[in-house]
Amino acid sequence: MGITNKDLLQHLSELLQAERIKDYCPNGLQVEGRSNINKIVTGVTASQALIDSAIAKEADAIIVHHGYFWKGEDPRIKGMKKQRLAALLTHDINLFAYHLPLDIHATLGNNAQLAKRLDIETLAGLEPSDPFSVAMQGRFETPLSHADLVKRLKSVLNSNVLSEGESEDMISTVAWCTGGGQGYIDLAAEQGIDAFITGEVSEQTIHTAREMGIHFFAAGHHATERYGAKALGEYLAQTFSVNVEFIDIPNPA
Repeated sequence: MGITNKDLLQHLSELLQAERIKDYCPNGLQVEGRSNINKIVTGVTASQALIDSAIAKEADAIIVHHGYFWKGEDPRIKGMKKQRLAALLTHDINLFAYHLPLDIHATLGNNAQLAKRLDIETLAGLEPSDPFSVAMQGRFETPLSHADLVKRLKSVLNSNVLSEGESEDMISTVAWCTGGGQGYIDLAAEQGIDAFITGEVSEQTIHTAREMGIHFFAAGHHATERYGAKALGEYLAQTFSVNVEFIDIPNPA
């Protein structure tokens, strides 16, 4: 039976509270395709490779974390952007994208899904005054060493991990923000949290970790954000009569 693109948009907007969250791009239906949706492909980024895979699988819609039309980007439709949009429009495929709303959802979000896989007990947002805190804080039921947390990250995420901190130091409390969330390390350190996990690292991040005495782990932007879109797709498959497939386009960054 499937679902219409209009009904899917309304459901996702309500589920992810997209209109209540200030973001760097438009969340929701970014490219309109055919009305009826029976097959959905989910992925991290709306790259050409993901679009081509969706076309090959005869998908009616793509749902991603990283879509298009970011603030500050060149608005002209040419080159890579033209090719991507032309492929979507030619094949009448809907593109839905949810950035921060998919990071912070309490159960389906990237942060929640990462915590689940790393066995972190979530306690609260790292920004206590913000009901839509992008970064989170929690704890490990059983403290583990810096070296053991590196091993866990590598095993769970199947990615390389850059870390800073003494390998034998024990970690109980942890804050995290998937993707490019390294800027939140300062807030975590100020609150006396033992460690901070994110996807990316900046040059100044290492100095912050050393000088503020907080363990730091960068496990990859893509690697830490694989799971929100996948979880959202699984939810939609259970909720509606649609076929959903997650496609992971490898990305070492």
